[in-house]
Amino acid sequence: MTEPKYTVGIEEEYQIIDPETRELTSYVQEFLDQGQVVLRDQIKPEFMQSQVEVGSKICADMREARAEVIRLRSTICTLANDNGLVVAAASTHPFSRWSRQEITVKERYVKQLEEMADLAKRLLIFGMHVHIGIEDRDLRIDVMDQARYFLPHLLALSTSSPFWHGRNTGLKSYRSIVFENLPRSGPPPDFHSWGEYERFVAILVKTGCIEDGTRIWWDIRPHPKFPTLEFRVTDICTRVDEAICVAALIQALVVKLIKLRHNNQTWRRYRHHLITENKWRAVRRGIEGKLLDFGRQQELPTRDLISELLDLVDDVLDDLGSRKDVEYAQTIMSEGTSADRQIATYEETGDLKAVVDRLVVETREGCGLAF
Repeated sequence: MTEPKYTVGIEEEYQIIDPETRELTSYVQEFLDQGQVVLRDQIKPEFMQSQVEVGSKICADMREARAEVIRLRSTICTLANDNGLVVAAASTHPFSRWSRQEITVKERYVKQLEEMADLAKRLLIFGMHVHIGIEDRDLRIDVMDQARYFLPHLLALSTSSPFWHGRNTGLKSYRSIVFENLPRSGPPPDFHSWGEYERFVAILVKTGCIEDGTRIWWDIRPHPKFPTLEFRVTDICTRVDEAICVAALIQALVVKLIKLRHNNQTWRRYRHHLITENKWRAVRRGIEGKLLDFGRQQELPTRDLISELLDLVDDVLDDLGSRKDVEYAQTIMSEGTSADRQIATYEETGDLKAVVDRLVVETREGCGLAF
């Protein structure tokens, strides 16, 4: 029997920014026209014209994934620089407003706007999606059910959206709040087989709720077109090292849960509303807060439960070659996430433009760029 490969794919959505005003600017078509020359189908528009999305190639391991993220970020940053613009990786812009953004004229997005009206217009948010290759469809569902418990841990490590419309929201991931206004979002329900999941999607299609599975936007989902499990819960990480750490931790978690299954073990399933309770805590305070340990039935520092997650996956890291990448989580927990650094910058300067400037600099870190 062939050993599963657990391939990795990473999608990132970047902000296109005017370096003078530090506002978002609608410029995606120029990016697409120029970017497709070198990136081909790895670059595409998003709902807002001030957004641009890139997707890595299928990567065999995290070494390849890091090289891809660096290549894609470098290319996008260079394209921006050549056009007198800059790029930032954060899940909300500190002060640009959704009401001033131009919508991408594309059939999918026009339909989305017709269906959801102002809910769609408010989606001035930016995410990171991590795909892990799992060929077996039932195994994909089994891992999704088990991994739901860890979604808040992953979100807490990635938070990068504390500001909205010029305000400190008091939340570390305001993106999560905006996105969960949409239907079919948040942690997924519990399924027991691929067949049960397929029947669920079929009912939604038959009754006119959705056209296909791409209109399901759960925090983790079986991708409707590719043999991957797609993790969508995280904010986009500002630094390359953070992005690779979170992606490597996701890959390691998937491999560990499959290893448990092969040993006739499984991670305990928990009720949907317990998971959403923990997600709220991650949204509110990130790594600075507390999460619920359902087994102990008590709240514990989020850092402690993330450390337990690192211990859980420790025995698969060397085989995956990702120990250094995953252990960077300790640096995040020590120095703070992008959200923590943004808040600190604003408290130091009182200037949201300074926050944007820091995001732009950190987005380039580790990419070998000097503009």
